[in-house]
Amino acid sequence: MKRYLVTGAAGFIGFHLCRALLARGASIVGLDSLNNYYDVQLKRDRLRQLTSYPAFAFYQIDLVDREQIANLFKNEPCDFVIHLAAQAGVRYSLENPSAYIESNLVGFGNILEACRQQKTTHLVYASSSSVYGGNTKTPFSIHDNVDHPVSLYAATKKANELMAHTYSHLFNLPTTGLRFFTVYGPWGRPDMALFKFTKAILEEQPIDVFNDGNMKRDFTYIDDIVEGTIRAVEKVATPNVAWLGSAPDPGTSSAPYRIYNLGNHQPVELLFFIETLENCLGKKAKKNLLPLQPGDLPETCADLSDVVADLGFKPHTRIEDGIQKFVDWYREYYR
Repeated sequence: MKRYLVTGAAGFIGFHLCRALLARGASIVGLDSLNNYYDVQLKRDRLRQLTSYPAFAFYQIDLVDREQIANLFKNEPCDFVIHLAAQAGVRYSLENPSAYIESNLVGFGNILEACRQQKTTHLVYASSSSVYGGNTKTPFSIHDNVDHPVSLYAATKKANELMAHTYSHLFNLPTTGLRFFTVYGPWGRPDMALFKFTKAILEEQPIDVFNDGNMKRDFTYIDDIVEGTIRAVEKVATPNVAWLGSAPDPGTSSAPYRIYNLGNHQPVELLFFIETLENCLGKKAKKNLLPLQPGDLPETCADLSDVVADLGFKPHTRIEDGIQKFVDWYREYYR
C-alpha cells in the first residue's frame, strides 16, 4: 500500500485528491491548519468525509511550525509528499501580504527541509498559472520565462519553484511543480468566481464582472486536476539529460526537477461562463461591470504539450458539464 502525505487535505483540491487516492487503496496522512481564510465549516465537512476511511489520519498543524512539521514527517513516514497547502487568492495578497510570506515561503521551506531529512521519494507541489504574470504570448508554456509576476501570490509561487529547484540540485530531491489553471467544481472555494457568482445570483444580488467581462480563463474541472496530479506523483521527476546551462530551459533541469501545466487548453470568455451558469441556475445575473483589478491576468491558456507527452494527461470535462455539477452540489449542500 502506497503512503502519501497530503498538505491542505481539508482544502478544495486536497479533499478531492485524498478521496481519489483512498478509493484507489492508498494510505494517507492529511495535514491542514483549518485557518479561517474562508468558512471553516466547509473544510470540516470535507474532512468528515475523509476521516470515515480507516486509511486516513489527520493532523491539524500550521506549516510555519517547523518543529511540528519535522516531527510529523519523522513519526509518519510516507513514500510521497503532495504539498497543496498555501495561502491562496490573488486579490487577498494585496490586503494581507504577510500571510503569503509566512505560509507560502516559510511554510514551503519547512516542507522542503522535512523532505530532505526524511529522503522523500518524490515531492509534488502546487504552483499556479498566475506565475505567467506579464506574459502575453499564449498558450502559456513551461518553457517560457516567468520572471514578471503581477501579484505577491504569483511571486510566492514562482519562489516555490526556485526553492524546489535548489533542493533538487543540492540534495537530489525529486520535485515536480504543477501550475494549476483556475480549478472549479463541487466543494470549491467560496472566494472563487463560480462560488461567488452562484451565491449572488440565487440571492438576486449583483455580481462583480471585472474588465467589463473581457477576460478569458482556462477553467479546469477538479476531476481532471486530480487525475493529472496523481499521474505526476507516480512519475518521479528525473534530470533532463539534454539540459544546457548555455540555453537553460525553465521547465526542466539537470537536477531531478520538473514543471507542468495542469489546465484545460480551452479558454472560456467570462461572459459565456456567466451565461452558462445562468442556464444551469435558471436565473439571470445582475452584472456590475468593473475595470481590470490589480494582479489579474486578462487571459490564461495552458500549453499542455509536455504534460500530455510525459504523463498522458488530457482533460475531458466540458465547461457546461462542470458548472452543472457544481450547481447540483451547491443546491444540495446549502439546501
